[in-house]
Amino acid sequence: MSVNLSPGGAIFRGRVTQAAQPGNDPCWADLQRTATAWTETEPALAQVLHHTVLSADSFTSALSIRLSCIFAGDSLQRVSLRDLISTVLADHEEIGIAARADLEAICASDPATRDRLTPFLFLKGFAALSFHRVAHQLWLDGRYPIALALQQRMSVTVGVDIHPGAVFGKGILLDHATGIVVGETAVIGDDVTMFHGVTLGGTGKQRGDRHPKVGRGAFIGAGANILGNIRVGEWARIGAGSVALADIPPFSVAVGIPVQISSIVFDKEWPDKRAFEAATAGGLVLEHNYL
Repeated sequence: MSVNLSPGGAIFRGRVTQAAQPGNDPCWADLQRTATAWTETEPALAQVLHHTVLSADSFTSALSIRLSCIFAGDSLQRVSLRDLISTVLADHEEIGIAARADLEAICASDPATRDRLTPFLFLKGFAALSFHRVAHQLWLDGRYPIALALQQRMSVTVGVDIHPGAVFGKGILLDHATGIVVGETAVIGDDVTMFHGVTLGGTGKQRGDRHPKVGRGAFIGAGANILGNIRVGEWARIGAGSVALADIPPFSVAVGIPVQISSIVFDKEWPDKRAFEAATAGGLVLEHNYL
């Protein structure tokens, strides 16, 4: 699922129709290579590596195995949960494509991650978001009880609470992830980074469309609260612990309670080249107020 937020506020959802074919999936091939190497260097992990990756026949098969292992419980037995996840992934190949993009984003943005297999097996942010993608599709299909059951299992198991109605793009990094809360009508664009304790919530004064809309490439620091049906512009950066109650412009820094806005100054050393290229393409003249 690719999510774009237009300047006029419309939300566009596009389904990717070309799935990675067996033998032509670099992500899956890399996961298998790394798993094979780990069986030699870390024999204590051999069982989980064989069960999850080396015995699977595809990326989505391995993903369904891993998610069912993490999130199964008394209310959702592992075999039934795996069958449910497998069916959704088979019918909606864009979920697997988005999950691959999430792994690439983690590897590109998280200096603590050295390979794709580490987040695939061990990082709760990747697991939670992948599980949410399944729950979201069930929500779209009108299967509200089972979608909410998946949300509950995610919240209890890894401490991440994302309503199944929330829309996520691809290439997302939920770093550390504990305590992230995302409301029903929130929309998160591609290439967004969110740290632990972030809330995309309502103000308690609205009904209907009442949660934030986060543009491409936004960076939201730990413990930030973004409340109400407001827009966070593309490539904006929101500081840890900040509270945002009004729109955040694109290419800006927002810090404080409530947030104070300043502009980002880009130079050739800016670490995210995608943001620099987007600012350049937009012909932006940015003030020297960067915090």
